[in-house]
Amino acid sequence: MTSRVFRFAPSPNGFLHLGHAYSALLNFTLSRASGGRFLLRIEDIDRGRARAEFETAIYEDLAWLGLAWETPVRRQSEHFEDYARALEGLDAMGLLYACDCKRSDIARVAAAHPDWPRDPDGAPLYPGTCREKPRRSARDILARGGVALRLDMQRAAALAGEGLSWREWREGDDFAITACDPAQWGDVVLARKDTPASYHVAVVVDDALQGVTDVVRGHDLFFATSLHRLLQRLLDLPEPRYRHHDLVLDDTGEKLAKSRGSETLRALRAAGARAEGVRRRLGF
Repeated sequence: MTSRVFRFAPSPNGFLHLGHAYSALLNFTLSRASGGRFLLRIEDIDRGRARAEFETAIYEDLAWLGLAWETPVRRQSEHFEDYARALEGLDAMGLLYACDCKRSDIARVAAAHPDWPRDPDGAPLYPGTCREKPRRSARDILARGGVALRLDMQRAAALAGEGLSWREWREGDDFAITACDPAQWGDVVLARKDTPASYHVAVVVDDALQGVTDVVRGHDLFFATSLHRLLQRLLDLPEPRYRHHDLVLDDTGEKLAKSRGSETLRALRAAGARAEGVRRRLGF
């Protein structure tokens, strides 16, 4: 039987906080308990936000927590061709189209309709303005710049067929079959000129290429799993086991986030916190 493979995949666009620590420790603990492997992946495909100092801090903070991972570490910025091949595969199925609409254009349409549908992250769904324009190849579209590549969700869902679901694992061998609803994301952007693949494309490709068997991540990505399962089926990629854990919240009940200036592991260390205390605080 193939050993189970877990991963922790942070983005180097800020310092890690306790929420990251919890997810990393949970993956590490589960990998050790199952006799499996633990991988660290650096999701730096957004080169405009990634910083070398944040990547260095990731390694230092995780080592301080007592984690060990396999090397070499996969860095997304070194594997753009892997994502390009996936996009070309979707393009060959007639599922991608170029879009030059701005976010402000979409917001203006949505503002004119109070009941306009929104995706699980709260963003208004794309109205399909560019869907029926003449189509060009994915590489040609990205090379010309100034546009994004969108997934034709209706065509993609039809091609994927019915019965799309995932197994949401709980404790031990207990799991629930969760039906997918990728249409709630609409014609999602899968690539831009400045970001050659979206998180959704890169994560399913990376997990497949690295042989990840268990995707253990925060509940804020629960609804994204519908889209990931759609892409896995379309690209003929293996289905991992999924487990979405509770989020670490602050004193106001909000989830910790880099964008909200949540207290970082860096700051805790500077204040004299000990790794054992942080692990205990998080239940490890």
